[in-house]
Amino acid sequence: MLNINLEGKTVLITGVCSGVGQGVAKVFAKAGCNVAGCGISSKDSQGAKDFFGILKNEGVKGLYLSVDVVSSKDQEALINKTIATFGRIDILISNAGGNVFEGAEQCTLDKWEFNMNLNLKSHWMLSQKCKPWLEKNGNGVIILMTSNHSNYTIPGCFPYNVTKTAIKGLVQSLAIEWGPKIRTVGIAPGFIDTPGNQKWFDSFPDAEVERNKTINLHPVKKLGTTEEVGNFCAFLASDLASFISGSTYLIDGGRSALMQD
Repeated sequence: MLNINLEGKTVLITGVCSGVGQGVAKVFAKAGCNVAGCGISSKDSQGAKDFFGILKNEGVKGLYLSVDVVSSKDQEALINKTIATFGRIDILISNAGGNVFEGAEQCTLDKWEFNMNLNLKSHWMLSQKCKPWLEKNGNGVIILMTSNHSNYTIPGCFPYNVTKTAIKGLVQSLAIEWGPKIRTVGIAPGFIDTPGNQKWFDSFPDAEVERNKTINLHPVKKLGTTEEVGNFCAFLASDLASFISGSTYLIDGGRSALMQD
C-alpha cells in the first residue's frame, strides 16, 4: 500500500464483515487510523471477529456495531457510539450495499424500493448525519462506494445498476454543496476477488473455468483485490488528494476499455 499516515484520524466504514469493506478497514488500520465499523452481522459473528482481528494486528483502536444501514435510528446509534469512543469522525466510507439483479420487466416494486433504500438512500442519510462532524474538522472526506455498473452494465442487472449510477449524482451534489470543508469522492470497483464473487463462480459446473473466463475479460489478466480498493481509498482520504472532489473513479482492470465480442 501507499505509505500514507492517517494517525489521529477516525474513519467510519460500513460493511466491514467481509469483502471490500473489510479490505478497506485493513488498509486504514495499517495507516494508523482509528476504525469504527458496522455490518448487518452480530458482534459474535465470524466477520466481526475477523474485523477485530485486523485492528488487533495493526495495534489500532476500533469499535463494531451491528447496524441496519437503512435505519435512521441505527445510523444515529453508530455515529453517537463513534463520537463517544473517539470524539471525532474525519472520514466516512459508505460501502454497504447489496445486489438485486431482477431485470426491468420482472422487478417488483418491493425489490426496487429495497435496493434503492440500501444502495442509494442509506448513503445520503449517513452522509447527512456525519456532516456536522466531518465539517467540524475542516477537511472531512466522504467516499461513496458505487460500481463499474454505474458506467456500463449488462442485461438483467436492473435495478442494481440504476442505484449505482445514481450514486455518481449524489457524489457531485455533496461535493458542490458541502465543500470546501468536506470533499466527496466516488469509487466504482469492477470485479473484485471477494467471497461473494467466489460464491458466484461456485454456482457454475466448473468454478475454475468460469473464474479464468472472467479474468481473461480484463487486460490486466487478474481480478482486483479488496486491499487495492482500500489503497485508493486511503490515498483519496489523505492530504495528497486535497484537489480531488466530485468525481467517481472506475477501478476495473481495463475491462471497460475492451470491446467484448
